[in-house]
Amino acid sequence: MSEQVFLLPDLGEGLTEAEIVHWRVAVGDVVTVDQTVVEVETAKAVVDVPCPYAGRVVALHGAEGEVRPVGQPLITVAGPGTDGSTTEPSGHAVYREEERAGSGNVLIGYGTGHGGRSRRRRRAGLAPATHATAPAASQVAPDPAASPVALNPAPPPAVGPHPTAPAGPQPVTAAAVLVISPIVRRLARDHGVDLRAVRGSGPGGVVRRADVEAAADALARGAGTPVPQASGVHADRPAAAVGVAAGQPAHVGLAPAGAADLVIPLTGIRRAIADKLSRSRREIPEVTIWVDADATALLQTRAAINAARPDQPVSILALLARICLSGLRRYPQLNARVDTEGQRIIQSAGVHLGIAAQTDRGLVVPVLRDADRLTTAELAAELAATTTAARAGGLPPARLTGGTFTLNNYGVFGVDGSTPIINHPEAALLGVGRIVDKPWVVDGQLAVRKVTQLSLTFDHRVCDGGVAGGFLRHVADCVEQPALLVAAV
Repeated sequence: MSEQVFLLPDLGEGLTEAEIVHWRVAVGDVVTVDQTVVEVETAKAVVDVPCPYAGRVVALHGAEGEVRPVGQPLITVAGPGTDGSTTEPSGHAVYREEERAGSGNVLIGYGTGHGGRSRRRRRAGLAPATHATAPAASQVAPDPAASPVALNPAPPPAVGPHPTAPAGPQPVTAAAVLVISPIVRRLARDHGVDLRAVRGSGPGGVVRRADVEAAADALARGAGTPVPQASGVHADRPAAAVGVAAGQPAHVGLAPAGAADLVIPLTGIRRAIADKLSRSRREIPEVTIWVDADATALLQTRAAINAARPDQPVSILALLARICLSGLRRYPQLNARVDTEGQRIIQSAGVHLGIAAQTDRGLVVPVLRDADRLTTAELAAELAATTTAARAGGLPPARLTGGTFTLNNYGVFGVDGSTPIINHPEAALLGVGRIVDKPWVVDGQLAVRKVTQLSLTFDHRVCDGGVAGGFLRHVADCVEQPALLVAAV
């Protein structure tokens, strides 16, 4: 069989390119059908890309850190029968039948194969080992008492030791930089840390996040000489030199003397965020209104629900989501988008609720499809699962698009109010500030209550102040009197 070229597939709606984060194979390796060969970062997620062909790798198109357009060559594989491609290490066989059948794998909702043809199941124990160890997603159990969007940095991935890996930390050389997590690579790039000079503390010398942070801290203290970024792993990126010369004292509260500007390229999700927010500002005439609300009863209601059903705890965010859904049922004008080309407003039949979440990779807005069909307990469970997946960077692009209304809990940052930018092309966004003790008048008497600020940013093209004010007032009333949710059903 002749060589087969695997093109970078369409990884999601509207995505035209992807950055190569980490090659899982090298030239000369033998791959099987649907084996992951590369990890790429799109504007929406980090994705493992499987190859639909079996054979020996003869070419890798693109270096780590390079951006490849969709539809361009990614990897070239020589199938069985070509020169040097019939023998696999350790006696593993390449199945001709499986290669002819093509890939049956589905990549983020997109098939990588040749239609609906089936393929044979590989026999257990015959799959060759991959070139690099795959990352394990961080599994952090969500705290039911905390807001699901209060995302903390995920711990470094746990990597199982290779049977032949020596025990203890090993020096990382230029020929083999053992970095598995894309977060670690980005952290090193942002701080000007040369990964070739970092000793990995992970199994087999894998460089972990803590290793990079320690190296960056050492550079900042002048314990080492910073390496220009151009000589690091991503030599094609702009330099980002930081740090000071050894022994030079730093000024308290000021940048170290001689420190260079930090240059951070707008790539991947950071560029997608910049483009989307800029477009929202250009196209949407947005208005923000706000109101303070007494959330004491809402907190009491949550405590009562969790006491009665400890096996299905709900968060404050889940209750706020339920309140939003109730408001959108009354005011469907806000569950809409403007079609500028068709000069029309499209009101969505279902509510696809976006939840703004801050992660290590930046701000993402995962979407809960048909949230209006979920019970409060189902909303809470779905929010917790979605938050965990967002923290681990495991959300596929399909989960980050198609929202019709967004809920943004910026109170987790310790702020009271905000004028957020609408998540284009949606028409509205509800923001929730922190819940704090404040003096409040109750039945003519001054009391200390749990108070929060609610804000609604809306597209003035889809409605006027009456609709927007009515929605926000309904939300505030339900926060203050959760029993109104029952009456609204």
